[in-house]
Amino acid sequence: MIRFVFSLVLGAFFASSASAQTADVISTRDMSDINWMEFKEAVPSKISTVLLPTGTLEPHGVINNGADITAPVAIARRIAREVNALIAPVIPYGITGSMDAYPGAFSISEAAYRAYVRDVMLGLAKNGFRTIIVINGHGGPQTAVLNAVAMEVGQEKKVRTLVINWWSYCSDVTLQVFGEDGGHAGWNENAFIQAIDPKLVHKDRYSDELATPNPGPGTYSAYPAPSSIGLYKEGQGYVKFDQAKADEYFAKVTRKVAKLILDTRRKWDAAGL
Repeated sequence: MIRFVFSLVLGAFFASSASAQTADVISTRDMSDINWMEFKEAVPSKISTVLLPTGTLEPHGVINNGADITAPVAIARRIAREVNALIAPVIPYGITGSMDAYPGAFSISEAAYRAYVRDVMLGLAKNGFRTIIVINGHGGPQTAVLNAVAMEVGQEKKVRTLVINWWSYCSDVTLQVFGEDGGHAGWNENAFIQAIDPKLVHKDRYSDELATPNPGPGTYSAYPAPSSIGLYKEGQGYVKFDQAKADEYFAKVTRKVAKLILDTRRKWDAAGL
């Protein structure tokens, strides 16, 4: 009986020790879910990095129109504690481009988008963040705007900025996991959303006819885009619904993005920047 009681006490001790070791420095990593007092206690003394997800609303084959929002938000939530960052509220509307004619799509003018993103980044700097990481879910002209604004804010406010286009940065992971290239709403992006929330994937609506290879440089340009699935390489990226590969892809992408942030920040620190 004494041994049994001792075992219970010992078990409770190790359980509480493990809990203490895993306790976070803040109640939540979502910036919108903490109050001003907790924010003041944590930023910048305990947390000086912020993740800013950006996306847009546009068609994505048989996954949700907000896939470019869903993906960067999920990445931020997966890696926030590992990279010791808060997650800023996502900027959901973006510069959509040639797919803005599809139902449910939105496109913000470059002038309005640039000004808004700039003010958001300036606000993050004003609130004490030393490192601003943009996790971008949508490419096209939006990427150029984000790159330019991030540099402007960095120079003006003496903060460090990093813009990550997750699908492009992790193109090697796409080839590793799927054995071929992907595409806009292609196998890789479809799988990423499938890993996050399978309910957002409507397999019964899929057909290879929904996909069109992207035109090569200088070949042709069509508006609106003839398909909501744009393949990077002809014959590659057609969607297959493999949950195991989807989960593997999500894990490897988020791991690589986290490593980029940690490595970049470490080099900034080493250089005294």
